[in-house]
Amino acid sequence: MVATVGCEKKTETVNVAPVVETAKQPAPVPAKPASDKTRFALFSPLPPNYDSAANAGSPDRVALGKQLYFDARLSKSQKISCNSCHDLAKFGQDGEATSPGHKGQRGGRNSPTTLNAAAHVAQFWDGRMKDVEAQAHGPVTNPGEMAMANGEAVEKVLRSVPEYVKAFAAAFPGETSPVTFDNAANAIAAFERKLVTPGRWDKFIAGDDAALTEDEKRGFDTFYEKGCFSCHNGATVGGASFQKLGAKEAYPTTDLGRFQVTKNEADRFVFKVPSLRNIAKTAPYFHDGSIATLGEAVRLMGKHQLGLALSDGEVTSIVAFLGALTGDLAADLASPPQLPKSTKTTPKADEN
Repeated sequence: MVATVGCEKKTETVNVAPVVETAKQPAPVPAKPASDKTRFALFSPLPPNYDSAANAGSPDRVALGKQLYFDARLSKSQKISCNSCHDLAKFGQDGEATSPGHKGQRGGRNSPTTLNAAAHVAQFWDGRMKDVEAQAHGPVTNPGEMAMANGEAVEKVLRSVPEYVKAFAAAFPGETSPVTFDNAANAIAAFERKLVTPGRWDKFIAGDDAALTEDEKRGFDTFYEKGCFSCHNGATVGGASFQKLGAKEAYPTTDLGRFQVTKNEADRFVFKVPSLRNIAKTAPYFHDGSIATLGEAVRLMGKHQLGLALSDGEVTSIVAFLGALTGDLAADLASPPQLPKSTKTTPKADEN
């Protein structure tokens, strides 16, 4: 921000000749519009998928992963699936501040969307898992979430379902014992690597000026000029770095963030920067889900991260742009699959 200081001048009455206008003053040069392609240097369209060479996303593996993502039998109570907290019909989240787990327990952090998450620098708010393959293990055996006793308990369920045994063999060809907890996590991750949501923003930065409304274009200008792009950039408009929450002004939270993982003093109150893709559809906001509206989230980020007191008009403008980041998930990925039936040997639900 730039402050200007004016000087007060003394005045006196004098006789002057009338001023004759000989030429019009040049019009002020307008700010660069959002259509100026130089402003897109830090952004890019989403790729078709986030496939990993180490976890090949074959059709069989992805199909199995989708079934497992929706299957509540991977939880102790058989009431909670990945989709319970990361509902693909709700843009990969559940709309709760914190999600209910086994016996209604709630953790201290908001469940982030799984859409486009495979592109992030790391997983979870504190980045404790390096990728979606590692992340897929965690909730299943977390006692406060899906609460399975261990990987063997998961395998016992899967091996009791003949259709799953066949599906694992097809998804992991050449393995003598493909039905493993690790392979289940890899299949879920292979499915999540397909959860890409391209939309109008991708068309716009690719050259289609008509893809965004004029309000959205002006909103991008505001977003850019206020410096929001310094953290929210790239294909996913965020998700690629870690930042201290309260970089300019301390933010009121007791959550120590990444410090709990690294024990590095520099990581106190540091969190993964969230992606802004589909952000207008994934309220509530922040690591604890404490902020109900996108406008309030924008205002607080301006204050605590940029040291700016954004006006109502600036907040409204930025929110208009953020709405343009909503994309579309392919229907064949979002629709619930047909799950194989349990057998007499399938472990029963345990709500204790």
